[in-house]
Amino acid sequence: MVADTLPRSPLLAMREAGTMTRRSPTAAPRQVARTEVRLARRLRDGDEDALAEVYAQVGPATFGYLLRTLGDRGAAEDVQQQVFTEVWRRAPDYDPQRAGLVTWVLMIARSRAIDHLRKRVPEPQDPQAATSEVEAAQDVAGETDALVDRWRMAHYLSRLPGDERILLQMRFYQELSQSEIADRTGVPLGTVKSRMVSGLNRLRELLEHEEGVAA
Repeated sequence: MVADTLPRSPLLAMREAGTMTRRSPTAAPRQVARTEVRLARRLRDGDEDALAEVYAQVGPATFGYLLRTLGDRGAAEDVQQQVFTEVWRRAPDYDPQRAGLVTWVLMIARSRAIDHLRKRVPEPQDPQAATSEVEAAQDVAGETDALVDRWRMAHYLSRLPGDERILLQMRFYQELSQSEIADRTGVPLGTVKSRMVSGLNRLRELLEHEEGVAA
């Protein structure tokens, strides 16, 4: 049964609920789907259609992360373009056995977002204002790891069946109890619980398969 007090972060929720743990550095290489191997090979070969496929798969999660981190749509759009330019440039370095595609792209986005935040800091004509800007940038940059986890999980949630996805989104992001979810949706409490267990199991399988996270 899923615990009735899951925290906001889905990854943390799953770890605390005992449905997954962090992957050990000494664990065997992750199992990679043939489709991912082929996509990685096409990227290395300079196939522009492969880049378009990566954008279709990962672009929404990447843009959501950048928009939340930078707080400005125009900046997020500019950095999004930088991210996928870098994905194209660094395609020969991508090793699907080391990380899932969404994780690899989001870590590039994290680096470019931090770079952008650092560039926002003004020249120290007003030391107090400059200090405030630096501290604000550091605070946001310090949240990037949690945001990467959040948007990576949003990507995986989008791949669940609709009935499971909606319930888990209400659980993770609205922080509703199972009873509250049953009341709001009209779905019987027992069905809510069973769908959430099924959804968490599917998420665990996705993470084990695509990110190499140990069960």
